[in-house]
Amino acid sequence: MAAELTAHQLIAQHRPTLDLALETIRTRAYWSPHPEHPKAYGENGSLDMAAGKAAFDALSGTRIDLGQPGTDGWVGGEVSPYGIELGVEYPHADLDVLLPAMKAGQKAWRDAGAELRAMVCLEILRRIADRTMEFAQAVMHTSGQAFMMAFQAGGPHAQDRGMEAVAYAYVEQSRTPDTAEWTKPQGKRDPLALTKRFTPVPRGIGLVIGCNTFPTWNGYPGLFASLATGNAVLVKPHPRAVLPLALTVQVAREVLTEAGFDPNLVALAAERPGEGIAKTLATRPEIRIVDYTGSTAFGDWLEANARQAQVYTEKAGVNTVIVESTDDYKGMLGNLAFSLSLYSGQMCTTPQNLLIPRDGIRTNQGDKSYDEVTADLARAVDALLGDDVRANALLGAIVNPDVKARLEAAAELGEVALASREVTNPDFPDAVVRTPVIVKLDGAKPEDEAAYTSECFGPVSFAVAVDSAGHAVELLRRSVREKGAMTVGAYTTDPEVEEAVQEACLDEAAQLSLNLTGGVYVNQTAAFSDFHGSGGNPAANAALCDGAFVANRFRVVEVRRQA
Repeated sequence: MAAELTAHQLIAQHRPTLDLALETIRTRAYWSPHPEHPKAYGENGSLDMAAGKAAFDALSGTRIDLGQPGTDGWVGGEVSPYGIELGVEYPHADLDVLLPAMKAGQKAWRDAGAELRAMVCLEILRRIADRTMEFAQAVMHTSGQAFMMAFQAGGPHAQDRGMEAVAYAYVEQSRTPDTAEWTKPQGKRDPLALTKRFTPVPRGIGLVIGCNTFPTWNGYPGLFASLATGNAVLVKPHPRAVLPLALTVQVAREVLTEAGFDPNLVALAAERPGEGIAKTLATRPEIRIVDYTGSTAFGDWLEANARQAQVYTEKAGVNTVIVESTDDYKGMLGNLAFSLSLYSGQMCTTPQNLLIPRDGIRTNQGDKSYDEVTADLARAVDALLGDDVRANALLGAIVNPDVKARLEAAAELGEVALASREVTNPDFPDAVVRTPVIVKLDGAKPEDEAAYTSECFGPVSFAVAVDSAGHAVELLRRSVREKGAMTVGAYTTDPEVEEAVQEACLDEAAQLSLNLTGGVYVNQTAAFSDFHGSGGNPAANAALCDGAFVANRFRVVEVRRQA
């Protein structure tokens, strides 16, 4: 029989953690309760890594039976980008049975209050953290991330983002007191007196539409923001990345049960091949919140058609780096090379366009021409990825054939400064591993504009020759305004250029990184401190994570009585 989790136990265990999270989102300082090095997991890390791999391997050939109502069959068929069949089956749901069952538990969950809901969410995250190595394998073999990245981004960093959402949810729900005594003087007459009670009430069922590349990192903010604000949550994973989110739902249901709540507050909606249930789900009247990460086309469709729901989208954009001047040329090249290579560029934050003045740039190694900068960057990428062992550890695997096709087509768009090459993974010979391609384009030629103003998701970057720093800023503004950007970078030692770039990013609501030359990269963000996206340009209509991301997932209902 499952152990009972009382409110007192949950608060005693998790309130200190919540308080630290609340303080950190106020100060924006560094903090994480989830270690990001494998050695922190067990005596030396290796035992837990082996145990995590064994737990992942043991899932093959099994069904993850969640005990959900309305299960009318079983679905599966995931194949790892590393070439192995996962062999796991998941329940397929009859939505007309499952959705009413999910709504049934919301009253007790609403009445539990913001603090207890937060404590339950933190217990879910704690138990997920206890299985980090297993989740790392699941993320690796659904996303194609290399193990270390799958461990970090799919484990502690995803857990941090989930906890951040819980903290923001608690803040927003706590702004209004539970009760108030209201008295209005009436001069010589008796005052008017009312007793008022304010209750955060959920919108309804939240739908999380998962992505293939970062199933947990992108899935946890919406899941925990909706759950912490009193909503039931239906998780619809990407068909090629079901396992990490199925395990998440499994843990959530276990904790909810032990805490005395209806486990159907969190459920899974896996789909049959080609079923395409996302559109059907997103427009059902029971669904009142939608969280989505993925293509711009479907994100736009959701925003236009899921009219009954509050829709939060992270879509795509054209991320830009302006290279005008630097006082650390080697550091700049190394930082850019890593940013272009990490996870084969399959991140919504990877730089695509490198805007470089055609007359060259000033550096601490002397003036460098446009051709020299592009050639030196190509050599930096080659040096970084020249060893196949290191290349595999950084690149991971190409997640789907569309990325490979875009990579191969990019070489036809202009002069190739860096050709992509195949890398063999000895552990997974069927994995498709490719190094990045860098293509030279001219920002003054209309025939090149179509290439660099369109998103080319994957290990593809364009070195775009521009007339001046002012031209670069102009292109940056137009690109962010029309196509959106999750990240912007700039390298400059000129205060006027720096000011112009900052003003452009403030005007167009794009997150900016300046002169990164060390171990922090433009395509990485830290929970509790950095905002992922802004919600202010076409790349995303929400930021991970701020008050706006959680505040409209609930409404405050007032009951007032004569005192």
